[in-house]
Amino acid sequence: MKTLKLLLGFALVASLFTSCYTDDVYINNNNPQPSISLNQLLSSYELWYVDINETIGYGQVPFLQMAFTMSFKNGTLWANNNLVGIGTQGNGFGIPVGDYDAYNTILDVYHVIDGFVTFDVYQINANTIELYDPYSDTSYFLKGYQRANFDYDYVFYDNIHYFLQEYEAWEKTYTSPTGDINEFDNENYLQFLAGGNDSEFRSSQDYGIVNPENIFWDYTGIYGVNNIPSNMYLKTLVLNYDYYGSEFFELSVINDGRIRLFHTSSGTTYEFTGRGYIQFMKTTEGKQSETPKMRKFKNERKENPRENSRV
Repeated sequence: MKTLKLLLGFALVASLFTSCYTDDVYINNNNPQPSISLNQLLSSYELWYVDINETIGYGQVPFLQMAFTMSFKNGTLWANNNLVGIGTQGNGFGIPVGDYDAYNTILDVYHVIDGFVTFDVYQINANTIELYDPYSDTSYFLKGYQRANFDYDYVFYDNIHYFLQEYEAWEKTYTSPTGDINEFDNENYLQFLAGGNDSEFRSSQDYGIVNPENIFWDYTGIYGVNNIPSNMYLKTLVLNYDYYGSEFFELSVINDGRIRLFHTSSGTTYEFTGRGYIQFMKTTEGKQSETPKMRKFKNERKENPRENSRV
């Protein structure tokens, strides 16, 4: 559907009207039914899902790259940056990450780490908006949902790749008594690295390490997570060790802190427990701390036509 500038108005029933306006309230000339302001539009949905694959442009806005959802609540900006706890953390909103101000067709964000960012806002359809950052010439597309009808499970399982990165290490805590002896029996820790390559893993044969920072990593490699048709809850995990071949598993999630790996060639089942939870962009006692993490683009980036067509 052709993009309509937010200036044309947002109807209360999600219809679009050709309109004139006074302050932030939009009125239709033919039908004097009031439309809604940008502030009202942003708050009309409890969650805005950041559809990262639809991003246009070659720049990045870090806090949007990091977030799975954004929420606009009475001047406070909330985000679900982590998959651990998604749906329960902050009653489903996640954590507060800054403040915002919305007026006319402009959204100003004051992020606690990234600082000030301003966006032009466009309405694409009844529940989709575009946030255009003129500084980086990049557009992000957000889809609106209420918490009651938002599929947190889908977001979680569709992004398992990133879930694995949310612990400093995964410790092997169970090995099934059945299954053939194999080399992976000796691996006791796994680590999935965020940032940079975004698909690098490390493994260790250390045992009984309390602090993940003290683990000696014996091996490195590249990992991949893929879907299994007709089963959203089951994935495949491939650990491609540098110079040492690959290990193949069926990956399932027991809970937010434990995963199960079924080693397909040996028939052995392992369970790994997350150690050292990483909260991406957390605030404590007014101080900020962050661990670098960018969500990887799955699709090829595209030129952004907004650069030469700003009103």
